[in-house]
Amino acid sequence: MDVPNRALVTEAAAELLRRLQERHGALMFHQSGGCCDGSSPMCYPDGDFLVGDRDVLLAVLDVGGADARSKGTFGVPVWISGPQFDAWKHTQLVIDVVPGRGGGFSLEAPEGMRFLSRGRAFTADENSALAALPLVTGADFERGERPPSNGTHIVAEGVDACAIPLK
Repeated sequence: MDVPNRALVTEAAAELLRRLQERHGALMFHQSGGCCDGSSPMCYPDGDFLVGDRDVLLAVLDVGGADARSKGTFGVPVWISGPQFDAWKHTQLVIDVVPGRGGGFSLEAPEGMRFLSRGRAFTADENSALAALPLVTGADFERGERPPSNGTHIVAEGVDACAIPLK
């Protein structure tokens, strides 16, 4: 069995990320744990949010775009706090985008769009495969470690990763 990616991104969200990269350079996400911004994935210029030693790197999203690669932008890291990861570790995070006002500190706020987290529970087999892999924390990332990637991180739409139950 292939090990699933812990985070994915919809094509619409990847397109917005490519536009934001043109304007701001390298980007990063931190999955907010609540309070002021709810539980939104917050998008920042890479390095503007200080990643803690115990934060967990879910994935480095390859959002495409040769233009970004030519400028040295190779992917968008998706971080989550260690305690929040413990609660969500059985869930694949899918970053989508919908019309609306984004979180006040997130880069998409002026775009009239907001990033949104969707989730899909991993199967028992997927959980077993993921449990065999080491987590990459902020401290590990500083030493150059990266999470494994299994193919593309882009799905056409949220429903492709998170099926909507029918009545």
